[in-house]
Amino acid sequence: MLTIPSVTVHGYMKNFFSNKGVALLMVLWVLMLLTVIVGEFCFAMKTRVNITRNFKESTQAYYIAVAGLNQAIEQTLRELMTPRRLVSVEEEDAEETAVEWRINADMPPVAFGSGTFETRIENESGKININLADRGMLMAMLGSLDMDDEEKDVIADSIMDWRDTDRNHRINGAENDYYQSLPEPYDCKDGDFDSKEELLKVRGVTPEIYEQGLAAYVTVFPKSDVQKRKQRAGKKEFNYNKLNINSIPLEMWAGFPGMTVELAQDIAAYRAEKDFQSLREVADIVGPDVYRGISKYLTLQDSPYFTIRSKGKIPGSRIEEGVTAVVLFDVRMKKKYQVIQWMDDIDHHQPGSRLPIS
Repeated sequence: MLTIPSVTVHGYMKNFFSNKGVALLMVLWVLMLLTVIVGEFCFAMKTRVNITRNFKESTQAYYIAVAGLNQAIEQTLRELMTPRRLVSVEEEDAEETAVEWRINADMPPVAFGSGTFETRIENESGKININLADRGMLMAMLGSLDMDDEEKDVIADSIMDWRDTDRNHRINGAENDYYQSLPEPYDCKDGDFDSKEELLKVRGVTPEIYEQGLAAYVTVFPKSDVQKRKQRAGKKEFNYNKLNINSIPLEMWAGFPGMTVELAQDIAAYRAEKDFQSLREVADIVGPDVYRGISKYLTLQDSPYFTIRSKGKIPGSRIEEGVTAVVLFDVRMKKKYQVIQWMDDIDHHQPGSRLPIS
C-alpha cells in the first residue's frame, strides 16, 4: 500500500489554499477596478448629458432674448412713427391685456416659443453724454455721488481735458504731464470717449466711483463729430445739456440742487404709474423753489439713441441669457434704425463681447 507522507499532504493543502486566496484577492481587485470604471463612466455620461442640456437651454434662451430685443425695436419704431390717436372702448379693452412697451420702465415677462423674455428700453436722453455735456451738467451728475467738492472738480475738469483736442489742462484737470507720471504711464486721449469704460483712465475716477454710479449715469452716443455734422446740415438735435424727465435714473435725481431722496422717490413713484407729459408735473411734485433750481437741466425731448436690453429664460431652468443693443432710430434712414453697438452675455460666447454690426 502506497503511503503519502503527511508532510507532503500538508504542503499541498497549504499551497492550494494559498493560491486560492491570491485568486480571491485578484477577483476582488478586478471587481473594485470595474466598479471605479463604471462609476467614472456614469459620472462622465451624466456630465456630458448636463453639458448638452445646458448648451441647448442656453442657446434657446439666447435666441429668445434676441427675439425680445427685435420686438422691442419694432415696438419702439412703431411708437416713433405712429402718432397718438383716439381709440375705441373695444381697443382699450384689448390694450389692457397687451404688453405696455414703456421707455425706462420694467416690463412683465412675455411668452415666446418655449420660454419667456424680459426687455427694458432706455432712452439715452436720461444719461449724461460725456462727449458733449458742459461742465455744469457734469457737476450735476457728480452731485449724486458721495465725494467732496474738490474731487468733483478734478473729475469734471479731467473729463473735459480728456476729450478736448488741446494740450492745456484746466485748473483741476489733467493732460499728458499727469498721465505720463503714473506708475503705468499712458497718453491723454484728447478725443471723444469711445466707451464709458474709458472713464476709468480719467484722473480722479476710481473703480469704486465708476461702479457707484458713473457707469449707469453716462453715455457716449453720439460723439461730437456726429453732432457737428448734423449742426452743419441744419438738423434739429437733442440738447445734451438737458435730461429727459422720463429717463433720468432715480439716483441722479437726488444729485440735482435742492433735491432730496424723498422727492426723488416721489418722482419715481409717479413714473412707475405713468410718464410725465409736461415739466409742470415735476414742479407740482418737488415744489416751485426746488423746481427753479433744477428746471435748466430738464426736458421732455427724447434722444434718437436707445439702449435695449433683453433677457431670455427657459421654464424650469436656472439658465438666463441676455443681449444688449444701442440703437439709433431715424425715420429718414432706409431701415429706419441702425444698431450702433451689440453686446452678448452668454455662456458659449465671451461675456460682454462686442460683435461688429454692419
